[in-house]
Amino acid sequence: MNRALSSFVKIVSIALLAASSSAFAAEGNAPAKADPAKGGTLYQSGDASRGITACVACHGAAGNSTITLNPKLAGQHDAYLQKQLHDFKGPNRNNAVMTTISKGLGDDDIRNLSAYLAEQKPAPGAAKNKDTVEWGKKIYRAGIAEKNVPACAGCHSPNGAGIPAQYPRMAGQHQDYTVAQLVNFRTGARSNSAQMTAIGKRMSDDEMKAVADYIAGLK
Repeated sequence: MNRALSSFVKIVSIALLAASSSAFAAEGNAPAKADPAKGGTLYQSGDASRGITACVACHGAAGNSTITLNPKLAGQHDAYLQKQLHDFKGPNRNNAVMTTISKGLGDDDIRNLSAYLAEQKPAPGAAKNKDTVEWGKKIYRAGIAEKNVPACAGCHSPNGAGIPAQYPRMAGQHQDYTVAQLVNFRTGARSNSAQMTAIGKRMSDDEMKAVADYIAGLK
């Protein structure tokens, strides 16, 4: 083998070795696949050895909370749940209970919990105020033009199913929880969505209540 060919073979060999090493490293650093079963166990029982309390106490069986200030999580998009749990660890979403719990969760815990909840069947809700439900429907579907409030349906879909990995499912959510989050966006207590912060600042309390009531009845 002449010198030029020998050098070429060495270069190719080194390149292939580097490529295989990079692929191995990438595979080794890839996040573990979510395990909904483990997420379900953690949701139902917590992990006393790590000081993690059971989620079911606040968010109900299979993520269907019966406490109106605590959100229903059943059927929520996996990626959205993961983002929120990570956001609770930082400055953009502050909640005394959830911030403490989230800081105790590892990345695998968050993936597993989110996968479990995304698989659960959400319980239906219902609008309660017949005097404002049409107003809420109008806000949800058409927005409030004079206040530059866009239609909620544009991001959360006409039936409230949301758009996976982008916008959360809203259908059937508790009125009290939805109103509380809109107020938090308005006041800055919650700042993990620039879009929702702008919208919250443009809405009155009555407008928030009307659209939250309509959302509760979406299926």
